[in-house]
Amino acid sequence: MKELKHINKYFYKYRYRLLFGILITICSKIFALFMPRFLGKAITVISKAYKNEITETVFRELLTLYILYIIGAAIVTGIFTFLMRQTIINVSRYIEYDLKNEVYRQYQNLSLNFYKSNRTGDLMNRISEDVTKVRMYCGPAIMYTINTITLFVVALIYMLSVAPKLTLYTVLPLPVLSFIIYKLSRIINKRSRIVQEYLSHLSAYTQESFSGISVIKSYGIEASNYDEFNTLSETSKQKQIDLTKVQALFFPSMILLIGISNILVAYIGGMQYINGEIEEIGTIAEFLIYVNMLTWPVATVGWVTNLVQQAEASQKRINEFLKQEPEIKNLNATPSQIDGNIVFDNVTYIYPDTNIKALDNVSFSLKKGETLAILGKTGSGKSTILDLIGRLYDVQEGHISIDGVKIDQVHLKSLRDHIGYVPQDAFLFSDTIENNIKFGKEDASEEDIITAAKNADVHKNIKKFSKGYQTKLGERGITLSGGQKQRISIARAIIKKPEIMLFDDCLSAVDTETEEKILKSLREISKGKTTIIVSHRVSSAKDADKIIVLEDGKIIQDGTHETLVNTDGYYKALYLKQLSTKEL
Repeated sequence: MKELKHINKYFYKYRYRLLFGILITICSKIFALFMPRFLGKAITVISKAYKNEITETVFRELLTLYILYIIGAAIVTGIFTFLMRQTIINVSRYIEYDLKNEVYRQYQNLSLNFYKSNRTGDLMNRISEDVTKVRMYCGPAIMYTINTITLFVVALIYMLSVAPKLTLYTVLPLPVLSFIIYKLSRIINKRSRIVQEYLSHLSAYTQESFSGISVIKSYGIEASNYDEFNTLSETSKQKQIDLTKVQALFFPSMILLIGISNILVAYIGGMQYINGEIEEIGTIAEFLIYVNMLTWPVATVGWVTNLVQQAEASQKRINEFLKQEPEIKNLNATPSQIDGNIVFDNVTYIYPDTNIKALDNVSFSLKKGETLAILGKTGSGKSTILDLIGRLYDVQEGHISIDGVKIDQVHLKSLRDHIGYVPQDAFLFSDTIENNIKFGKEDASEEDIITAAKNADVHKNIKKFSKGYQTKLGERGITLSGGQKQRISIARAIIKKPEIMLFDDCLSAVDTETEEKILKSLREISKGKTTIIVSHRVSSAKDADKIIVLEDGKIIQDGTHETLVNTDGYYKALYLKQLSTKEL
């Protein structure tokens, strides 16, 4: 139960609902126990009438009275049972809702390194399947535990007062049943954990396959991919069958022991009635009903134990992530005003998962309104600079300052609110084009959306779609071309009108003519704003106030376009190469 202590805060939150549900549950079981008693009385009346021990008038009156009692008790029990489920089960749903939100918030707070070391399918399984297992502990497990305790306390006290010997024989098989169910539950729990692990593997593999379906089709490896999935699915199926085989013993064992209890009650009770130890024949029928009422709660002792064990295992998996401290923390609780002055002072960054030194003593400064272009070969550290400005990672050596304040002391949300970021790999959501553009500014007007699209030179493309801006995109924007995705991503960034704009090689998928149109718009938009453009093209960098060239994480050249084209080095060679290519 150690791991499940995490849920106690939610029990406290909904304590009044839970206490009311517990009270309702107790009332429900007390009224349920009236029915066997009245039924026993009714059978006794029938027996006395048959023996002519009572008159027909008395028989009819008493039988009618007991029937009305039984109906009344059933109605009241039904109402209380309905209220019981509406309280305790609803509380479990509230806790499930809160826990899912807690897990999701934690997922959002954790850094990018966390997502590099965990598979998406496993993350999804923990927030869905594992949380569901915990919900079963918060609802059904509690409800059936209260049912069992109430039934046993009330029923056994009454049964012992009526026929102690018969009560002993009635409950004799029940501990055996509970022990068998407990043993079966232990095995079920163990095999359930294995099934859960394989479900995570299956979810992760399926998610990756669907996300990378274009690569799978391009390489023509559908058959081998299917074979791998089939192998994993077959193993998962076998684990499910192993679990089902044990679960199949659950109800037969319960029915067998119920039958034994009923036989004992009928035989022992019958003998006691014949010997005069029991005065009323209805007592036997009453005890038969009590046996059947008590058997399921006894069986649920093992089942509830199984639920608790599964919830413990699932909560442990959830806690593994909830206990992880986010690497990126907001150290300043006061929102900051961002102007856009950026300074890198001997910044070094090494990716912890690969130990690759992405940046090595990088220094540069940008004043508000200036534009910096960063060029270099693939893997030279260009994108890392942008990630560090957005505090997706924190530097290990040196420091970055924004407006003269160290970046880790700047209010995190304020920093990101003032940044418009266009990643190299444009990511669009499975939503309308309009919602994808205003993702960065939810209160954007239609005019704002169209203006941003025009500045990104994608408005004409959008208008050609049958539903225009209301066109629903496929997963990751798969229905669009690479250039269209990049331009919508640019529109999403500039609609925020941020103080800092970061463009990570976001024009690589457009032709030079479209690139020039977008750059012209960006030059107008970026006036008075700090802009950093990462590119492989000199055409994107030539109008920047400052240009730096990276190689293996180090700055090997810096200056303006005019300075660098007249200096032998990487920039001049790239310029001449792209110039000759353009002329061809």
